[in-house]
Formats: sequence, structure tokens, C-alpha cells
Amino acid sequence: MKTIAEIERAHPELTALRRDIHAHPELAFQETRTSNLVAQRLREWGLEVHTGLGKTGVVGVLRAGSGKKMIGLRADMDALPMPEHNRFAHKSTISGRMHGCGHDGHTAMLLGAAQYLSTHRNFDGTVVFIFQPAEEGGNAGARAMMQDGLFDKFPCDAVFGIHNMPGMPVNQFGFRAGPTMASSNRWDIVIKGVGGHAAQPHASVDPIIVAADMVHALQTVISRSKNPLDQAVLSITQIHAGDAYNVIPGEAVLRGTVRTYSVETLDKIEADMRRIATTLPQVYGGTGELDFVRAYPPLVNWEKETAFAAKVAEEAFGAENVLRDMPPFMGAEDFSFFLEAIPGAYLFLGNGDGDHRMESYHGMGPCQLHNPNYDFNDALLPVGATYWVKLTEAFLPAA
Repeated sequence: MKTIAEIERAHPELTALRRDIHAHPELAFQETRTSNLVAQRLREWGLEVHTGLGKTGVVGVLRAGSGKKMIGLRADMDALPMPEHNRFAHKSTISGRMHGCGHDGHTAMLLGAAQYLSTHRNFDGTVVFIFQPAEEGGNAGARAMMQDGLFDKFPCDAVFGIHNMPGMPVNQFGFRAGPTMASSNRWDIVIKGVGGHAAQPHASVDPIIVAADMVHALQTVISRSKNPLDQAVLSITQIHAGDAYNVIPGEAVLRGTVRTYSVETLDKIEADMRRIATTLPQVYGGTGELDFVRAYPPLVNWEKETAFAAKVAEEAFGAENVLRDMPPFMGAEDFSFFLEAIPGAYLFLGNGDGDHRMESYHGMGPCQLHNPNYDFNDALLPVGATYWVKLTEAFLPAA
């Protein structure tokens, strides 16, 4: 894996920066310390810096030559509201917050590229470095930045993003054109019955019975109503009802998530869920209501931009390190909002198995995203930074 020598020499600095961000995690729209750090570094390197997009988002702009093309490179900055079990020196200093998804590494990689490109402006055009808040938890920092005029102020011809991928071999790049990550949607169904004494069920309308029947009925949306060729997941993750042993409650609540790779499939599933939620309780004498919230749309990579990004990786690091047809998966990403607006691609960089877990409470084993033992693999920092540089120079070739 050949990286740019100057970026490789900056590896210790990038590692220290990444670990500093890891030790000071900040939640969605609260990334004040992180965004200040990013803005300070960008200014030190001579970039034009814009703050406050999407509340805590930062944009760095770097121009070279007279070219009119513009490329956007995005890194997310927020952490997760979860505990960290790691015991290494750079573990979270804030209880209940953790960089459990590698956004600290994404930020450090993009800063590494910005530092190099600010010194070696071997491109012709404009690079827009997008440091985005609030990717996690359905907060849609990408959409918030767009609502604040991100692509109006910086009309990129294409935008690209990278996410690390645990379990994928270290330094391997993964690409997929078309539907790549799922839409993320959450829902609540409120069933209203008639409460009463548990010894007199005939005098009540038991919403728990309705909820139990609805659990099975909702599964038919996937198994019998949806086209079996359209991939989708409907998961019921919560059931809440009642407070006492001898009382039939008046209300039951079901909650869960739906994931799809297309809006059309999502429309069909929501319509079927609404029909079941409103009509099934009537069979028992109750009522039901569905609240369906569409958080993130499906992430659909553009064909041309994906092929271009994969070619850059092959030329920079060898075809043996590039997977061009990576399987899709049901995770969600608000980078999908960017890809609805302009062309681009979202790619993956192998994070390996996480040998750092030797220092954790639970010993060796694969390191997974959103796991209290997760840590970003610092070996990726010069690889990701080098890729960003190569992508920029290929997209904006110097005259």
C-alpha cells in the first residue's frame, strides 16, 4: 500500500489529532470543540474557512489555477451517546459519549489531505472540504448543512465520502454503484383499547391482545405484501403496555424501524403498515394510529462517479486492494441527502479486526461499529489522506 511520503511523515501528527478528538467526543450539533479545532487547522494552512453551516459544520475552501470545476470531500465529526469500554490512553474522557463509529478518523484523514493539498496545489479548480455535524441518530447534519446553503454557496460538480469498515481487510477499498445503504425510518403504533380489571376481561378491550396480533400481521408486509425481489427489513423493537399485574391497560405502543433500498418499496410498506395499524384494532373494538418518520433516504451512488472513484483507488493502491462490487447493507447514512442533490459516491475503507482490543475488558476479537470496544485503526490515516489527494488531483487535473 503506497502512500504519499509527506503524508506518511505526518502520520504521528495525524494520529495524535485523531486520538485527541476520540478522547473528547461531542454529540450531534454539539461539536463545538471539534469544529473549532478543524477550523483552526484549516486557517493555519491558508484555507478559506466557513463556519456555522448546519449549526456546527465547517467548510474549508482551497483553490488552485483557473479551473472552474469544484469537488466536495466530506467527513463527519459527531460521536455516539454510548459508553466506552476501552482502557487505552485516548479513551473517552466524557462518560456516556464515545467515538464508536470512526468519525474521529474520518475527520483526521480529511485534515491530512487538506494540509498536503494546501502546500502542494497540484490541481486546477476548487476543493471544498466538508466537515459535517450530526450524522448519527437520525439528526441529518447533511441536510442541515444543505438547508444552510452548502451547495448554493459551494456548487460542487461531485461530492465524495469515506467510511471505515471493520471486518474488511485493512486498507482495502470497497465500492458499489447504485443502492448501497438503506433508508432509515422509525415508526410508532399506538393502540387504544378500554382498560379494566384483569379478572373481568369481557368488560374491556385488551390492547395487548391487539398488539400481539399486530406483531404477526406486520410481518406479512415483508413476507406477503412486498415484492420478494425488493429487499427490506421491518423490525419491531419495542412493545410497551401496562403497569400492574391485575389491570388490563387502556393503551399499548409498538415501535420499530423499516429499512429499504428504494423509495418505491418504502412507500408500499408504509401504506400497508398504516392499513394494518388502523383497521386491525377495529376487529377487537379498539383503534390504532401509525406515526411513520422518514429519517434518511436510501444512499444511491452515482454510476459514473463510483467508477471514477474506484479507478483512482486502483491506480493509487493496486487493483488487488479494490473491491468494485461491494455487497449493499442495511445501515443508513445521511450522505444520501448529498447524493440526492448532486452526483457523487460513498466508499468504504477496511478497518481490520481491531487488535487494540487486547487492551480492553473483553480480550481479542473483531471490532464492530457502535460497539463499546470499537476504535478507529490509525494505520488508515495516511491511506485515507493519500486517497483524498489522489482523487482531487484526478478530478481536477493540473493543466
